[in-house]
Amino acid sequence: MTAHPHSLELFRRDRVWPFLMPPEPRVDVSHQVILYVEGLNLSFDGFKALNDLNLYVNDGELRCLIGANGAGKTTLMDVITGKTTPDSGTVHFGQSIDLLHHDEARIAQLGIGRKFQKPTVFEAQTVADNLELALKTNKGILPTLFSQLSSEQEDRIHSVLHTIGLVQQKRLLAGNLSHGQKQWLEIGMLLVSEPRLLLIDEPVAGMTPEETERTAELLTSLAGKHTVIVVEHDMEFVRSIARTVSVLHQGSVLAEGTMDQVQNHPDVIEVYLGEDA
Repeated sequence: MTAHPHSLELFRRDRVWPFLMPPEPRVDVSHQVILYVEGLNLSFDGFKALNDLNLYVNDGELRCLIGANGAGKTTLMDVITGKTTPDSGTVHFGQSIDLLHHDEARIAQLGIGRKFQKPTVFEAQTVADNLELALKTNKGILPTLFSQLSSEQEDRIHSVLHTIGLVQQKRLLAGNLSHGQKQWLEIGMLLVSEPRLLLIDEPVAGMTPEETERTAELLTSLAGKHTVIVVEHDMEFVRSIARTVSVLHQGSVLAEGTMDQVQNHPDVIEVYLGEDA
């Protein structure tokens, strides 16, 4: 027996039982700020990982976070994404969404995507399949078994393939990609779910100079439509992409400004160059 075409509409990925999906609150950026981090404190066994940290990121901005190991960069991203709960402080997504009241899964649904340093793609699946699996859809068993891509979602995947430069590799198994291409694919897996805020951890570690240059172009192209926060140790890469740099030290923001401004900031010079002076 052949299913009626109208009955198949129920199982489209963008029409699967919408009443089961939580309503998406609007991200209020009426003050142009999309991320408010205020008075954040967190200690681990007496070690002060975050110390009254304050950070404000504008909607559509490309912000770089730099600092020595242990400065609090990864811990800050853990708090923003719900992986870690701080001892005190507040984290708001736009004016009204309190991220500390949500878990990791819900924060991802709200529009915050995170990419870790090591790429985590499905190597036995094709590039296109990786992007399809990453779509923001109901992941229940029945919806997954019976769903089919809508034309809008097919267009989104095609657009992301162009953005990340992997159109020619879309039928290639992800395990056969170069290290840099896997990094781009993982960024693409975030993009298909249409996040407002992207947190990217050390995107160019282990890349060739050509891949590093391409990654700089990719991240720069995302700013505006998305807000992008990049944690990176490669200072030349940071200089090539960042308009605003936040320097973290001992769990606080030590300085903020352009790359030239922070490099010439007296506190930064004292902390990072004082021993060599």
